[in-house]
Amino acid sequence: MSLQGKAYIAGIYEHPLRRADNQSTAQLHAEVALGALEDAGLSLDDVDGYFCGADAPGLGGLTMAEYIGLNKLQHTDTTESGGSAYLLHVSHAAQAIAAGRCRVALVTMADRPLAAAAGTALAGVDRNTMPNLPFQAAVPPQPMYGYAMVARRHMHEFGTTPEQLAWVRVAASHHAQHNPHAVHRDVVSVDDVLRSPMVANPLHRLDCCVMTDGGGAVVVVHPDIARQLRRPLVKLIGAGEAVKHPGAGRIDLSYSAARSSGAKAFQDAGIAPADIGYVSLYDSFTITVIVQLEDLGFCPKGAGGRFVADGNLIAGHGALPFNTDGGGLCNNHPGNKGGMTKILEAVRQCRGEAHPAVQVRRREFVLAHGTGGNLAGAHAAGTLIFQAE
Repeated sequence: MSLQGKAYIAGIYEHPLRRADNQSTAQLHAEVALGALEDAGLSLDDVDGYFCGADAPGLGGLTMAEYIGLNKLQHTDTTESGGSAYLLHVSHAAQAIAAGRCRVALVTMADRPLAAAAGTALAGVDRNTMPNLPFQAAVPPQPMYGYAMVARRHMHEFGTTPEQLAWVRVAASHHAQHNPHAVHRDVVSVDDVLRSPMVANPLHRLDCCVMTDGGGAVVVVHPDIARQLRRPLVKLIGAGEAVKHPGAGRIDLSYSAARSSGAKAFQDAGIAPADIGYVSLYDSFTITVIVQLEDLGFCPKGAGGRFVADGNLIAGHGALPFNTDGGGLCNNHPGNKGGMTKILEAVRQCRGEAHPAVQVRRREFVLAHGTGGNLAGAHAAGTLIFQAE
């Protein structure tokens, strides 16, 4: 079943905090929920579907429904796939709305790893219970090592250079300067990236995303409700999801699950990558963006490094503006799971509500994509395509 036109995005909200020393995780979820509902012009009593991931405390959806005050729920979903979970939640919400299971779906994400001193750990994920760990080499669990392997393989296969990786961070920094909430607002150069300390060869510190507290929320509604609200109409026209894993050691590091999720989303939408005027791409590391651009069809496989060079991702300058809020590299990466913020900026662009300095002209079709897990191992991808109506 195609999801084209079956659901609309009615409300969004991004928490302004990047460190939440005085808020609980539950409080953050409640605050982003209320913010998104206010943006939509709806109330808690209108919500009959609720979606959350493992970052929700307690028993997840059950606990948060009571805490937030969701008293009329008919449908819940607690799908967990790391940073891509929230794109899957929007897709699943649209499916539930199309099936008549609910009419107003609320999706929340919030976490506070900085305040809790949790480091790079993901909320709700116990690595000790993963059955594959005893069979893996003794590689430290920090994700930068896996992404460094992907980057090194990409360089070997396709001639990608550190300078090309650096252009991704440069573009993000040009956008972050206009975001008052961004963690890093200084514009950087390619040389700045290459001079930053090496973290895991070939990735430098500025090739890596930030870690933050905070969160965000999205309200997905039935088309009839969307047309009653006094908000710009943003229609979901395509969605795809896919999983890729090491295959018992037979893994090809040159591509990601985006190859499958993107193809499904474009098939649903009935458009091609050339029709997209803006992309929100998961940017846990600079190499993540390059691989996604290739797998989603914006450039041929192996050409991602050349595609991003010379500012091609910078709004007002390049052919394909990306992450105009500064992305995970410069702005916000709450709970080490950046999928929610990708949805939020994509909707802002589609509405024409991004910062004037980075608002794109071609906003009829925009794409948001998230990756959860590790590109060097098991990961899940979610792709959403929106249309301004």
